[in-house]
Amino acid sequence: MPFHSILFEKNEDGVKKETFEAPDFFVDLNLDQIIDVITRGKEEYNLKLFFYTPLNDIDTIKYRHEIMQDLENEVLLEDIKSFAEKMQEMRKHLAQADKLYYKYQKERWFLDAVEIYCDAITDLVEDLSSVELKSRGFLAFRQYLIDYINSDRFQLLLSETKKLKADLSTVKYCLLIKGNRVTVRKYESEIDYSIEVEKTFEKFKQEAAKDYKVKFSDWPDMNHVEAKILDLVAQLYHDIFSNLDNYCMKNSDYLDETIATFDREVQFYIAYLEYMALFKRAGLKFCYPQISSKCKEVYNYEGFDLALAYKLINENSAVVCNDFYLKGKERIFVITGPNQGGKTTFARTFGQLHYLASIGCPVPGKEAQLFLFDKLFTHFEKEENIKDLRGKLEDELLRIYNILAQATSNSIIIMNEIFTSTTAKDALFLSKKIMGKIMQLDVLCVWVTFIDELAFLSEKIVSMVSTVVPENPALRTYKIVRRPPDGLSYAISIAEKYRLTYNCLKERIKS
Repeated sequence: MPFHSILFEKNEDGVKKETFEAPDFFVDLNLDQIIDVITRGKEEYNLKLFFYTPLNDIDTIKYRHEIMQDLENEVLLEDIKSFAEKMQEMRKHLAQADKLYYKYQKERWFLDAVEIYCDAITDLVEDLSSVELKSRGFLAFRQYLIDYINSDRFQLLLSETKKLKADLSTVKYCLLIKGNRVTVRKYESEIDYSIEVEKTFEKFKQEAAKDYKVKFSDWPDMNHVEAKILDLVAQLYHDIFSNLDNYCMKNSDYLDETIATFDREVQFYIAYLEYMALFKRAGLKFCYPQISSKCKEVYNYEGFDLALAYKLINENSAVVCNDFYLKGKERIFVITGPNQGGKTTFARTFGQLHYLASIGCPVPGKEAQLFLFDKLFTHFEKEENIKDLRGKLEDELLRIYNILAQATSNSIIIMNEIFTSTTAKDALFLSKKIMGKIMQLDVLCVWVTFIDELAFLSEKIVSMVSTVVPENPALRTYKIVRRPPDGLSYAISIAEKYRLTYNCLKERIKS
């Protein structure tokens, strides 16, 4: 199959519209923070659009896995980074040419940009030919480059660029300055007397003397005098500068569109690999997940919340990993336990894993099997909007209604601490109704709640509990384990609310 894109094997996939806005669930899952870090320093490539666009095709996900695995070869990664740096330098030259005012100066910057481009392409072909490639994407791209550099178009561009550079290097001229008059003529092999003078007086030199030589400015802009001199030089070497004019007009569209697209798209992989390296240096694991659009038996071992882990690593704090699995008819995790015990982090981790897998990226953990969803929905508590006349409970019910109206059996729903504004009795009644609809849809779901009764409603539900240190229940382990709820989560929440926990009571007694 001919090469079209390093992100999409099929041409029809590559021309799909990019998503310009982050999905609604990004903030709830802290994916906005994750993508901000991944793309930091690479703003010129506008990579966020790639991270905003999940895939719906397993083969495309495997296509990206293969490319990512090839790029884990440090030699290949450095070769691609070197190519990217040359392309950056080329764009800087083109940008500088656009800023300049005088014609021949603009044309020379353009010529240099094309030379950098030609060198970048020929070097990359040589580099890719000397490294072992296994992915469909890189094998197809290498063949595309080989065909491109052997094409008449590129060979003509390369030869014209070299000849014009060589011709310009032969341009030599003399300036005769008398008063306000400047005369320009061709250099006629006159003797450079400055060398002879220095040689004659070298024997009288005793110590370092003040240098009275005037240094020319090295900024790119020319002044009007320099520009006029250059115009006169162009008249002296009419053929060479006429060829420069024709070269710039003829090659204004020299940049191959497929190669330019590759240069941008490959940064998706480089940015993510550099991001992964931060966690691997801290001893955390990543894996290439197995993906299915049919099997809902999902699992992940030693997974973690990327946004939280990034913060903890920067603080030199430990990162707690967790496992999960669903088998058979199991579809729903009901997470209970004390506040600040890692329940919401677990829910975010589940969502992050599935989303990152859907864009073809390795995911946190040593091993994973995940589900390719059609839509991902989140319902996290939001602050009340004083401009909104609806109450908090009504707002929650409307949001949940919209989720259930859009969800299909292939969706994922993540619910975090809903109905905290109503009584326990009403919360249980409403939660059972919503849980019934979720079970009917047969969706994958994570539900963080203080209502233990939800864990016993069906064989589709798996109870998981955030644990504490047995000797000191006030200390959280941040481990989430499969086991029935202990009935303490709501009691602890009430005790914390009214400052009736052990630690609070101790403080009150002391005071």
